[in-house]
Amino acid sequence: MKQTDEGIIKNFYEVRIEELQSLITISYIISVAIGMLFSFQKYNRFGINIFDYADVFDFLITPFSDFKVLLFSFGSILMGLLIIKFDIYWLKKHPESYSKINMGMDKKEWFNPVRYTFYTVMLLSYLFVASNGYGNSAKKQIETNSEMIGVKFNDGDTKRGILIGKTSEYLFFKTEGEITAIPIKSMVKEIEIK
Repeated sequence: MKQTDEGIIKNFYEVRIEELQSLITISYIISVAIGMLFSFQKYNRFGINIFDYADVFDFLITPFSDFKVLLFSFGSILMGLLIIKFDIYWLKKHPESYSKINMGMDKKEWFNPVRYTFYTVMLLSYLFVASNGYGNSAKKQIETNSEMIGVKFNDGDTKRGILIGKTSEYLFFKTEGEITAIPIKSMVKEIEIK
């Protein structure tokens, strides 16, 4: 009997570990997607298409490069999971009230696809509104930042401006109404964007 109990416990923990690994992987992928959207909105406010300047590795670390994006990602994932778990719990434990609140439509065969489509549309709308707000907030913060930094080139020339952000290969500067991208690892001095 002891062998069977150990087998049941072992199987239980193996299943939980596999579920946790899947959850962590999916959460990371969602966090990267959210980070890409937020980065796009931030740089787009300055006329920069970040997808032209960033590579895959820049986006893989995006959720961890800004604490606000990281908090938003984890909060959104947690909130989404709680909503889905609550919906499933309500459907299983209180089917009468669930059916009543859905006006009996949960009995229709098309209800589940419509419900998942609704969740998807709500999630995408939520992410778009939040990323738009983040982009506006980031732009306001950058424009009110009076701290100028300087970049000294190999030829001794120095460029001063407000740092908008950076990728692994470019620094983005705002100087007197001009937006420039300065390659970090290149002989090119600067690229004027706007």
